[in-house]
Amino acid sequence: MIAGDGDAVGVLATIWKWAPLIGRGFLLNILISVLAMAMGTVAGLALGLGQIAPYAVLRRPAQIVTQFFRNAPWLVLLFYCILLLPYQMTVGDWTVPMPAWIKATIGLALPVMGNVSEIVRGGIQALPQAQWDSAESLAFSRRQTLWMVILPQAIKPMLPPWMNLYAVLIMATPLASIVGVEEAMTLTRFALSAENRSELLLPMYLALLVAFFAYCYPIARWTARLERRFAVKH
Repeated sequence: MIAGDGDAVGVLATIWKWAPLIGRGFLLNILISVLAMAMGTVAGLALGLGQIAPYAVLRRPAQIVTQFFRNAPWLVLLFYCILLLPYQMTVGDWTVPMPAWIKATIGLALPVMGNVSEIVRGGIQALPQAQWDSAESLAFSRRQTLWMVILPQAIKPMLPPWMNLYAVLIMATPLASIVGVEEAMTLTRFALSAENRSELLLPMYLALLVAFFAYCYPIARWTARLERRFAVKH
């Protein structure tokens, strides 16, 4: 029993020793998720508005792009971004490096864009037609109706699925380790390789799992609370 307790203490000490390094990697996971969510939200909003455009020349391409990126495997998009995006970009006299984590962020932003587009489309079309008719009776243009009447009302029902999408995104960020990004998963593997102790395998990955759970669980609880608060009453 004493030997077992000593082994457990040794495992915890080893996890604690590597915690700062793996923690920095986890911060990179969070940074990637925040940037990918921001980029995907901006592009997805434009794409979602395109899906409800009155003109087919705008609506059909937006629908095709949305469905393509919404249903494409996230890992495949990551590989394409890693392989196709340059290692650096030249803008005038400036050379901007494109490290792997930025490429991974763009790769994750693409499926986010497709899903946000569908969230925007669904949120807007869920509003009753009377909202459009009322704005039209007040001589609002379509643009004014969207920005002053429809979108402010659609934000509330769109917020819970948007937050749920972010939770899915943060859990998908370890995929970046496959394309060479030194995030938490990559650094955990590095620590295990450096220690070369088989008994650390499960505890180290369990610690990483707990870190992701601790970050995602409050988001899930907040999402459920917002879903109840903004539930549509029939």
